[in-house]
Amino acid sequence: MPRFSVIVPAYEVQAYLSECLDSVLSQSYDDLELIAVDDGSPDACGTIIDEYAGRDARVRPLHLTANQGLGPARNAGMAGATGDYLLFLDGDDTLTPHTLRAVADRIRETGDPDVLVFDYARTYGDGSEVRNREAARLAERGPAPFRLLDRPGLLRVLMVAWNKAYRREFVEHGELVFPPGYYEDTPWTFPVLMTADTIATLDRVCVHYRQRHTGSILRTTSDRHFDVLDQYERVFAYVDARPELDCWRPELFHKMVEHYATVFSRPDRLPRRSRPRFLRRARAHYRRYRVPSPRPSRRARVRHAL
Repeated sequence: MPRFSVIVPAYEVQAYLSECLDSVLSQSYDDLELIAVDDGSPDACGTIIDEYAGRDARVRPLHLTANQGLGPARNAGMAGATGDYLLFLDGDDTLTPHTLRAVADRIRETGDPDVLVFDYARTYGDGSEVRNREAARLAERGPAPFRLLDRPGLLRVLMVAWNKAYRREFVEHGELVFPPGYYEDTPWTFPVLMTADTIATLDRVCVHYRQRHTGSILRTTSDRHFDVLDQYERVFAYVDARPELDCWRPELFHKMVEHYATVFSRPDRLPRRSRPRFLRRARAHYRRYRVPSPRPSRRARVRHAL
C-alpha cells in the first residue's frame, strides 16, 4: 500500500499533461501511485497517459468512456485508490520539487491528521509566480493537529481540492465524494474541513497553479456557471442534515455571498442574457440562507446589496 495516491483527471490538457505527470513521478519521495484519469478527452490525453503507464509501474491509467467532468473523474480515481493519503492535481498544474517529501514529513510530525492543508502559487506564461495572498493562515506555529473551530481562518484559503492531502480512511468513513458540475470543489471542501477531527498545515508552496488565458473553465462564458448555485444548495443541505454544524452557517453564508458576487461581476463568466436570471436566483438564496451575523465590512456590504 503506497503512502500517497495522486489523482490526476485530464481533459483537453495534452499541452500540459506531460509536465504535470513528470512533476509527480520525479518527486524525491516515491512511495506513491499516480492514478491518471482520461475523462473522455478528445485530444491525446489518453495516449499520453498510456505511454507513461507503459514506462512506470506507479502509473495506473483509467479511461472513462465519455466526458463526465472534473468531479466524477476524481471520484473514479478515488474508487481505485489504495494510498494512505489522497492528493488531487489538475492535469494542467504541477507539484513543486520535493513536495511529497515535505507533506510526508509534516503528516508524520502532526500524527497523521485527517487533512493537511498546504500552499500554492499562481504561475503565468511569462514565468512569474505569485504566492497565495492568504499564505499567513498556513503558519505552522501553535498546536497541531487542530480542528477548524480552532483556526476558522482556514476557510479564507482558496476552497479547492488540490491544496490538501486527505487521509483516505477519513474520506471513506465520511462518504465524501465530488458532485457533478462546475465549482465541484465547494461541496467537497466545506464538508471536509467542517467534519475533520484533526487538521494540520504546511507553510510551503506545493502546487503551481497555471493561469491559462484560454481553455480554463473559469474563463469560459457559459450558463454552466449557474452550477455554483446548485453547489451551495448541496453545502447547506449537508449542514441541514448535521445539526452539530449549525455554528458554521454564518461563515458559509458569507462565503456564498462572496462567491456569487465574484461570479456575477466577472464579465467572462455569465452570458449577458443570463445575468438577470442568475441574480434572481442568487437573491432567493440570500433570503433563504441568511442568518444573523456581525455587520459586514464596507466592501462586503456592496456584495450583500446586490
